[in-house]
Amino acid sequence: MQKAIQSDVLVIGGGLAGIVTAIECLRAGKTVTLVDRDTPERLGGLALWAFGGMALVDTPVQRRMKIKDSAEIALRDWLRFGELAEDDVLPRQWASYYVEHSRVQVYDWLTESGLSFMPAVNWVERGMQGNGNTLPRYHVVWGTSQRLTRRMIELMRQADTGNRLTVLHDHEVTELESTNGVTVGANAINRATGQHVQMAAQTVVLAMGGINGSLEQTRANWIQGRPMPASMLNGAHPYANGKLHHLVAGLGAQITHAGEMWNYAAGVPHPKPHFEGHGLSIIPCKSALWLNHRGERIGPEPLVVGFDTHTLCQRVAAQEKPYVWHLLNWRIAIKELALSGAEHNQRIRDHQTLMFLKETLFGNHRLVKQMLCESRHFLVDDTLAGLAAKMNALAGTHDVRADVLQKTVDAFDANFALGDKLYNDEQIRRIEHARHWGPDKMRTCKPAPLQARGAGPFMAIQTQLITRKSLGGLQTDLQSRVLDAGGQAMEGLYCVGEAAGFGGGGACGKRSLEGTFLPGCILTARSAARSIVAGSGLSRA
Repeated sequence: MQKAIQSDVLVIGGGLAGIVTAIECLRAGKTVTLVDRDTPERLGGLALWAFGGMALVDTPVQRRMKIKDSAEIALRDWLRFGELAEDDVLPRQWASYYVEHSRVQVYDWLTESGLSFMPAVNWVERGMQGNGNTLPRYHVVWGTSQRLTRRMIELMRQADTGNRLTVLHDHEVTELESTNGVTVGANAINRATGQHVQMAAQTVVLAMGGINGSLEQTRANWIQGRPMPASMLNGAHPYANGKLHHLVAGLGAQITHAGEMWNYAAGVPHPKPHFEGHGLSIIPCKSALWLNHRGERIGPEPLVVGFDTHTLCQRVAAQEKPYVWHLLNWRIAIKELALSGAEHNQRIRDHQTLMFLKETLFGNHRLVKQMLCESRHFLVDDTLAGLAAKMNALAGTHDVRADVLQKTVDAFDANFALGDKLYNDEQIRRIEHARHWGPDKMRTCKPAPLQARGAGPFMAIQTQLITRKSLGGLQTDLQSRVLDAGGQAMEGLYCVGEAAGFGGGGACGKRSLEGTFLPGCILTARSAARSIVAGSGLSRA
């Protein structure tokens, strides 16, 4: 028997953007149905597993660190680094909206909601020529994004006075209902029972995430002319597969910038995968050497993390084989190795302040040992010859010759023949630059020979490109209303978060300043809710 549900607002997708939309609509007195394809314990989507970094502008944390940021400076950085074209009108509008409102609509709103941020601001995506973030603005939620997401779920439940919220878990939306061009609801199927559910609503909000959870869609949308590796890992949510994007496009909506993606260059298979092809994103060590499949340093300009992820991904994708090697030693690993997400950042996630400080100051031996134990892609050996043998065994080849690996390391170590007097290496220069900023200095080694006495053993990590976020999506206006081919709002239909390319169908352009995703979800969701409550989405009421 078919089940029928009626509400003011139907939110499709239980990630951060969908939950925030529900919170704001419930607080305004609306009845809300939130339908999510995943299980109850995974409500929150990818945000539940994310690290929790946010690019925020002119915050109290920045001011305490004497960082003079402004919407004007941030917008200049954003447009330049993202390479937004002049005709990217809606993405530019959303970029401007973001930098102008991230302080009040995100930072202040979250702190008023009982969340807090770590006391230091990090400096990421500086740009290869200083054309990225010209100053630090990467804030980290204390408790990671897991704490953020669970707090949002708590607030959604608290806002549900009078049983005005219906949450449907494990339900897949199969079609949207429209009458005379007006969206009036959606149909779904209960994946556990097979029951069909008809959900009628005055307003439908799409919050289903991006497309990068489907490697097939990732490849189909890959921009022609950019190098694409033969294999990739999946670091996105597997249900963010683009199906609803195309369904809505069939009704007249516009998908733009679908080929722009925010992937990461250093992924390994997840030791405890949640789904097939699940990858784990490593935050690469700045001091590690990036090597090709033969153990030769990738060049002529060496690869180094923290400056331009977009370019880094393209250079990794252009390699002869779909994997690269990171060569480092124990000294580097315990200070610099980090993994993205809440799962492997338990000191921050669980508010373990003293242990976090201890591992930051004295080395995170725990994480290094954990990964060596859990992942076969992390290798260690006392000698470079022994390491080369293990690299070949893992890859199933004889590509890495011990003498070539030795020459690679010797060539790098030659920079230190007279201390710091003969530095002539771009990676060393970038490391020295990064270490001028205190938070980076705390977790970046002073440049030194890889073969320095007492720095071993040697380590190698085999990594490959891993998908993450979609930068494009459904085109929306500043009220998060979905637009048709003529630029007109489709009545009763909104889109928020990654599904909308974080606003306008691609607010970031080709590159993100990093940390623009969680705030983008919050900003687009709150904008949609304000419009709905004001009546823009309830014209049939």
